[in-house]
Amino acid sequence: MHLSRRNLLASATLAAAPRPPLHRERLRTGFERLAADGYSLLRDQRVGIVTNPTGITRDALHIVDVMHRDPRVRLTAVFGPEHGFRGTAQAGGSEGRSTDPATGLPVYDTYLKSGQALADIFTTAGVDTVVFDIQDVGARFYTYIWTLYDCMAAARLAGKRFVVLDRPSPVTGREARGPVLHKEFATFVGRQPVAQAHGMTVAELARLFNGEFLEKAVTLDTVLMSGWRRSDWYDAATLPWVPPSPNMPTPDTALVYSGTGMFEGTNLSEGRGTTRPFELLGAEGVDGRWAATANELALPGVRFREAYFAPTFSKFAGRTVGGVQIHVTDRTAYDPVRTGIALLVTAKRVWADFAWRPDHWIDTLTGSARVRTMIDAGAGTDEVTGAWQDELAAFRRTRKGYLLYE
Repeated sequence: MHLSRRNLLASATLAAAPRPPLHRERLRTGFERLAADGYSLLRDQRVGIVTNPTGITRDALHIVDVMHRDPRVRLTAVFGPEHGFRGTAQAGGSEGRSTDPATGLPVYDTYLKSGQALADIFTTAGVDTVVFDIQDVGARFYTYIWTLYDCMAAARLAGKRFVVLDRPSPVTGREARGPVLHKEFATFVGRQPVAQAHGMTVAELARLFNGEFLEKAVTLDTVLMSGWRRSDWYDAATLPWVPPSPNMPTPDTALVYSGTGMFEGTNLSEGRGTTRPFELLGAEGVDGRWAATANELALPGVRFREAYFAPTFSKFAGRTVGGVQIHVTDRTAYDPVRTGIALLVTAKRVWADFAWRPDHWIDTLTGSARVRTMIDAGAGTDEVTGAWQDELAAFRRTRKGYLLYE
């Protein structure tokens, strides 16, 4: 990867604030800064916004409602991603075309739409500028960042401006981790060569997409946060947490997700249908040996508890399964991707019925066949994680050119 197209990037209209003083400046999201500036970036524009329940103010008001009431901005359409604008659909679903009862605005469904089909939606909606404001969780296989990518590409096709309102990463932006997607495995859970835990905000990703991956750059503006540092966890933001999707109930879920999300590619439950999705993992026939074996690895910042649970839906619905609960003891030392690999390796060793999903979904999630084939061949955690270090180092070098915060 290279940086040859960086000069094509539009500069941020509202740049990040300078280094904060010794007393911490309160974080302000991209939307807060846009509104405080009187929506000048959107003046005389017909605006459509890609958002979901996470598009809120500090007072937990939805930004669609706030913008609709404000005469300084002409909001004319809403575009819903996976799970829908109101967030009612489960994984792999959306809410379809509708009219928002609170504002009377048309709501268009963007899920699984891309290219000219998505560009046509923007054209039909009659907007001049497409705004994006959705809370991300920092994992490549979380689909909102690829909704961002697809909408940027479609906006360019339709001749629309694109504006990204930034929000904090709940898992910090300190570093990138995990395997980098191989292009032949590109899907909606990974369009481009990005690390599994990318360590970037959506505004930074938008610039990366524009500079490295889009065939032609879109006219892009980003409204950055002020008062946010790369080392900040979500609790430093003092913002309300709204689940970005039904199985992402807390920032704790986001912390483990880039690792344990890989269990979607196995025959074990990833905890869907419980109150602790992605923190509880298990299957029928799994016993205390798994937690004991995983604890013997002495992974930094985490312990594993033998756990039993009965999912209310998804895998093993209504049946009691055994497994582990992940307890993060030091979130700074914790490496979610390495931990996820260690749990895959140990699950296969202690449970005779361990299997990958027949469609090799694990390859789609990890971005290549390497994790699956290495674990099947008996590789340990260090060997598997060591295999992607060169490509991760290359991604980190590229990523560095697009980071916007200290």
